[in-house]
Amino acid sequence: MGSIFGAELSHAQEANWPTRAVKVVVPYSPGGSADTLGRLVTTGLTEEFKQPFVIENRGGAGGIIGSQLVAKSPPDGYTLVVSGIGSHIIAPAENPKAFDPIKDFTHIAILGGPPIALAINASLPINDLKSFMDYASKQSGGLSWGSPGKGTHGYLIGESFQTATKTRLEHVGYKGAAPAMTDLIAGHISASFTTLSTASPHIQAGRLKLIATTGSKRLKEFPDAPTFAELGYPKLTSTTWFSLSGPANMPKAMVERINVAVRKIMLSSHASEQLAKVSMETFDWDVPKFNRYFASELKRWAPMVSAVQQDD
Repeated sequence: MGSIFGAELSHAQEANWPTRAVKVVVPYSPGGSADTLGRLVTTGLTEEFKQPFVIENRGGAGGIIGSQLVAKSPPDGYTLVVSGIGSHIIAPAENPKAFDPIKDFTHIAILGGPPIALAINASLPINDLKSFMDYASKQSGGLSWGSPGKGTHGYLIGESFQTATKTRLEHVGYKGAAPAMTDLIAGHISASFTTLSTASPHIQAGRLKLIATTGSKRLKEFPDAPTFAELGYPKLTSTTWFSLSGPANMPKAMVERINVAVRKIMLSSHASEQLAKVSMETFDWDVPKFNRYFASELKRWAPMVSAVQQDD
């Protein structure tokens, strides 16, 4: 029934869409990266389509509550969601009954996001990845590192780092990125894998050192910070990405129109300036390429998240 409805919309309404306001659900509280990117893209979409694209924050359950609302909405283009690795890869892997991240959504366009940073306390006698690994190997019990919590993207990267580099570390889990940063700055832990957006102000203030990032390339605001890929660990390339999605069975032509508009917005000079301020990168991907990436991310991270759940 859903596909028939979608086909009907494609013929009867797609040419005139949008004729009224479009709701864009951010499945988190205001102020975070999803909210920042959501507001950036909705401002551009409002200008592009001459109709209001209005943010509605519906936080809760790691992004599940707001995402479920969108999954149950008509696929008419008037209810979208700021999706991403947290809400649509990690959260449903932790709670498989919530929704099917592929079948229940139409994935439209990637917005971008920050890479994960390996940041350390500024007082440590470490200035690069080799000295970090050497220092860690000499710590009895393993060097302590913090993440925003078990199962988060930072945690998954930290675990992947240990496997890739055969470096022994001792994980300390926190309830969010802020308390992990507080303890890292105070020296209660030695290192953290967290989004570069979170660590950036403290790195610039000299409270933390940036060792490497999981970005696909070096960022302009941190030109001296190498990526793990250029240091010989390409499998540690990853981004805490966010995207724009809608309910399943949205009309193909409508999806392609939105994708083209989003890419235009995110590659604009205004967006580039805003993204640089919050240490984010973006990607110029069409609908098929983004959907292939989404499927690969699900395959990459969901098994790790499920394993963490079983360990607990």
